[in-house]
Amino acid sequence: MSFKLPELPYSYEALEPVVNREIMELHHKKHHQGYVNNLNAALEKYKALEANNQIDQMIAMQSAIKFNGGGHVNHTLFWENLAPKGEGGEPQGDLLKAIEHYFGSLEKLIEEMSAKTAAVQGSGWGWLGMDPQKKCLKVATCQNQDPLSAVGLIPLFGIDVWEHAYYLQYKNLRPDYVKAIWQIANWKTVNKRFEKGLAN
Repeated sequence: MSFKLPELPYSYEALEPVVNREIMELHHKKHHQGYVNNLNAALEKYKALEANNQIDQMIAMQSAIKFNGGGHVNHTLFWENLAPKGEGGEPQGDLLKAIEHYFGSLEKLIEEMSAKTAAVQGSGWGWLGMDPQKKCLKVATCQNQDPLSAVGLIPLFGIDVWEHAYYLQYKNLRPDYVKAIWQIANWKTVNKRFEKGLAN
């Protein structure tokens, strides 16, 4: 089984002016495609090692699988997290109640998550996640391409703060990018993920 680059649910320029076409095209066609290519290569190599019972080298392959697999998983979620301005809706129903319960208001969630995400050292991600056991919401950050599932949370909404996600447009002003991205949040998708998490 090989993984493929998913199609975007909108055009490359659809998220302007928040994220410009050049960034979106490079981010999707080059960076995400690179994670997919490297993941497939790593899995192919792993399969050959497994066939030859080379356990030491199989263990050595884990970091490449985690990094590139995480890059593919995170970016696939990220594209779905976003929508052209005015099309992403708002938190509704049980999700809105949960946000108000755990954070006080949507504005306070945005404030807390933005601050923690902008403060990620180096490259990584900021996430709104759900604890699958307690059904509660949490803000978390992950380094590099570590997926949120690695810390036991269901990803609901993520913000990519690798420089390739914003630098061509925002330069070193990461907080400005993080603040702006909420304008194109796809709450319809977040609502669906939250409902699915409650049902499981």
